[in-house]
Amino acid sequence: MNIVVWVLQVLLAAAFAAHGWLFLAPPPEIAVQMNASLPRWFQLFLGIAEVLAAIGLILPGVTKILPWLVWWAAGGIMIVLASATVWHLVRGEISSGVITLAMLGLATFVAHQRRSVRPIASRR
Repeated sequence: MNIVVWVLQVLLAAAFAAHGWLFLAPPPEIAVQMNASLPRWFQLFLGIAEVLAAIGLILPGVTKILPWLVWWAAGGIMIVLASATVWHLVRGEISSGVITLAMLGLATFVAHQRRSVRPIASRR
């Protein structure tokens, strides 16, 4: 089961690193659409938070330095995904809402596993 949790951590980290980078450096044609729905300062905030969360899902677990940061990162991702799910559903973007809801379930599973069931031991 530990391998499954690690695979989910890597997949979530990859998704959030890519999405965070999209917020930080969007292609010009996408930037116009993004700027119409979210202010630029909020896009930058989300981009930085998502990239840091992606790092937080992997780096503390691999180095075993402050491994509790893994479930904190997953918890932060849960907040972002819950908000994104509501955002998409309110806007009528059902397919995006379903995807973010599914990712919320995965992030919740990772957070629970790393917090209570399969915590990563600290380096001694």
